[in-house]
Amino acid sequence: MELTQLTAVSPIDGRYRKQISHLDEYFSEYALIKYRVLVEIEYFFFLADQKFFKLAPKGRLALQKVADAFSLDDAQQIKQIEAITNHDVKAVEYFLKEQLDKAGIPQLKEWIHFGLTSQDINNTAIPLSWKHCIEHEYLPGVINLQNHIYQLAAMWKDIPLLARTHGQTASPTRLGKELMVFVERIHNQIELFASIPFAAKFGGATGNFNAHQVAFPKRKWVVLGNQFVEDVLGLQRMQFTTQIEHYDSLAAHFDAIKRINTILIDLCRDIWTYISMDYFKQKTKKGEVGSSAMPHKVNPIDFENAEGNLGLANAILEHLSAKLPISRLQRDLTDSTVLRNIGVPMAHIVIALRSLTKGLDKLVLNEVKIKTDLDANWAVVAEAIQTILRREHYPNPYEALKDLTRGNHAIDKKAIHAFISKLKISAAVKKELKAITPLNYTGVNPDF
Repeated sequence: MELTQLTAVSPIDGRYRKQISHLDEYFSEYALIKYRVLVEIEYFFFLADQKFFKLAPKGRLALQKVADAFSLDDAQQIKQIEAITNHDVKAVEYFLKEQLDKAGIPQLKEWIHFGLTSQDINNTAIPLSWKHCIEHEYLPGVINLQNHIYQLAAMWKDIPLLARTHGQTASPTRLGKELMVFVERIHNQIELFASIPFAAKFGGATGNFNAHQVAFPKRKWVVLGNQFVEDVLGLQRMQFTTQIEHYDSLAAHFDAIKRINTILIDLCRDIWTYISMDYFKQKTKKGEVGSSAMPHKVNPIDFENAEGNLGLANAILEHLSAKLPISRLQRDLTDSTVLRNIGVPMAHIVIALRSLTKGLDKLVLNEVKIKTDLDANWAVVAEAIQTILRREHYPNPYEALKDLTRGNHAIDKKAIHAFISKLKISAAVKKELKAITPLNYTGVNPDF
C-alpha cells in the first residue's frame, strides 16, 4: 500500500498528520538535507569572507538562491546521488559542486566541504534545526499554554475548593491558586531550559582541525571555528570534542522538556480527577459521542490524549538523553540513527499541547458541587480551631479536636459549633472560632 494517513505505521504520520505536518520543516529527511545544504553554503561563504578565495557577487547570489529556494526536487536529487555514494553528507557536497558548475565557478568547487568531516555538518545542521523548532514551535506552544492556565487561574482566583492530601479531605484551598501551582512550575522550568546552550561541534575529523591546520598553518582555526559556529550559525561551539559533539547540552534539553512534560501530566491527572468529582463539567459539541454504549457520557478525552502523548514523548526523550552522550572512543555511529528520531517526541508533545488547550477550553466550573462538598466537610476546620486554641494556651487542643473529628463522618456545622460552645474560653474567641467555615478557611497566597 502507498503511504497515506490510513496506511502509515506511526500515528504521527497517520491519524495525527494534520496536527504536526509543519514539523517536517525541522525533522524530516528533507529538512535534514536542507539544513546540511545551508551549513555547507554558509561555510563556503565564510571561507570567502575570510579571504581564502575570491567569490564574485554573482557566484554568491547563485548559491544563496540554492539555499533560499531549496526544494523537494533538490532533496530528491541529493538522494539520487546518495544512492551512488552511499554517504548522505558526501551527496550534499557533490550536489553543491554541481551548483557551482551551473553558476560558472567550477574553479571553486574544492572549497565546498573544505577540511570538514560529515559530523561538522551534521552536528551543526541538527542543532540548528532543533534550535529553530524550539524557538518557533515548542517554546511558544508551552508559553501559550502557560498563559492559558494563568487566565483560568485569574478567572477562578476566589473559588474556594476542598483540598485533598493522600486522597483525604484537607484544609481548603482556592482553585485559582491550585492552577497557579502549574503556572509557576512551568515558568521555572522554562527559565532553566533557556539557560542551556544550543551546542555544536565543528573541528574536523577528530575535533582538532587537523586538515585545516596542515593546509593553512598560519590561520587561527579555533578562532575561525568559533566565529563561524557562533557568529554565523548562532550556535555555541564546543571547544574540545571527538569526531562528534558530545550531546550533553542536547541531553539537558531533553531532560528539561521531560520535566515540563511531567508537570503537564500532573496537570492532566488533576483536571481529570476534578472532572470525575464533578467540579468541572465539559462543553459538548453537536454530533459528538462520549461512549458507544452510554449516551450520557462526556469523557475527558483531551486530557487523556495529552497524558498518553506526553508519556510517549518522555519515554523517547529518556532514551535520547541517556544514549547520545555515550560514544565509543572518538566516535561510533549509534548517534546517527538516534538523532534522526528527535522529531518524534516533539510531534507527540505538539499533539499533547493542542489536546490540553482544547480540553481547558471545554471546562465549565460547577460551583454548586464545589460548595456542596465544602459544606459537607466541616471537619477540615479542625486545624483552624486547634491552632487558635494553641494561641490561647488551651490545654491539649490538637488531641481534643482529634477525638472529635478523626474518623467521624457525622461532623457538620452543628457539631463543630456545639464543640466550640462547650470550650472554656472567652466569648470573643468563641465568636472568632464560629466565624470559620470551610468556604472561608482558605489561607493566603501571593497576589496574581
